[in-house]
Amino acid sequence: MDEWVWAGVGWGAPRLGGMSGNGLLGAGEIRALAERAGVRPTKTLGQNFVLDAGTVRKIVRQADVAAGERVVEVGPGLGSLTLGLLEAGADVVAVEIDPVLARLLPETVASHVPGLVRVDGPPDGPVVLRDAGGRDRLTVVLRDALEVEELPGPPPVALVANLPYNVSVPVLLTFLERFDSLERALVMVQAEVADRLAAPPGSRTYGVPSAKAAWYAHARRTATVGRSVFWPVPNVDSALVRLDRREPPVTTATREQVFTVVDAAFAQRRKMLRPALATLAGSAAAAEAALVAAGVDPQARGERLDVEAFARIAEHLGPVPGGPGTVEA
Repeated sequence: MDEWVWAGVGWGAPRLGGMSGNGLLGAGEIRALAERAGVRPTKTLGQNFVLDAGTVRKIVRQADVAAGERVVEVGPGLGSLTLGLLEAGADVVAVEIDPVLARLLPETVASHVPGLVRVDGPPDGPVVLRDAGGRDRLTVVLRDALEVEELPGPPPVALVANLPYNVSVPVLLTFLERFDSLERALVMVQAEVADRLAAPPGSRTYGVPSAKAAWYAHARRTATVGRSVFWPVPNVDSALVRLDRREPPVTTATREQVFTVVDAAFAQRRKMLRPALATLAGSAAAAEAALVAAGVDPQARGERLDVEAFARIAEHLGPVPGGPGTVEA
């Protein structure tokens, strides 16, 4: 192995052996970085690191990342995708919950991208790497993504991430809600989740994630990702999902009210809408009246309705519970 002395959060570590040979992290370097930093991927945080540079470039390419764009990445891990985004010319805001990985990421990036200088800031603030032209190329935010209300710097136009699988849908929906500057997203998620996000009404996999994602964006599954490109190798298949921002349905109901109706409609998937919405409406008769007024068959099931239909139902149900906060899946 190449000689390399781990210096904690020291600055300017040399490159390791095992690079992909093209500026991105190779499998050997990723494992060496993790070992020497004492990093062990944990299921608790849903960590699976991408080893394959080709997969990284596929993600960046399918996200249509352009030079100069501000991109937010959730769960950057050891930096594989971060370097791919920087290579494409994007300025990256990386949100990381793991303090060890958050400290390591700027060092890894600085050792692979020449000319970046660390900008001094408050000890508990984001870490920023700036280029000679004054652009903040990397901003690392140490925080739980579900707690992020705002991001430093210009608003991001894209979310590109290998999302932690245990919180992928809540994180995706929360960022689409809180950052209306996001024009698109390209995320890697569990294949089953990808199918649910992209499912149309009436399909076997259509459900709560499908309807809620449709409030914000048009979603489509763009690629399958093999298990062998990850470390550690996951027990599930993965896929890429592309989401392009759309205008939400025109409705007098709030998003929270519409999502409450969606949750109730799918609480018991095979239940017809009349009984499924009875508690929310106050009675089965009131639920039926609201459904008829919305132009929806009371004997239909939630899996047949698009998000516009759920919005009409929410309007006719009147005030329903629901308030701002984390967008549940």
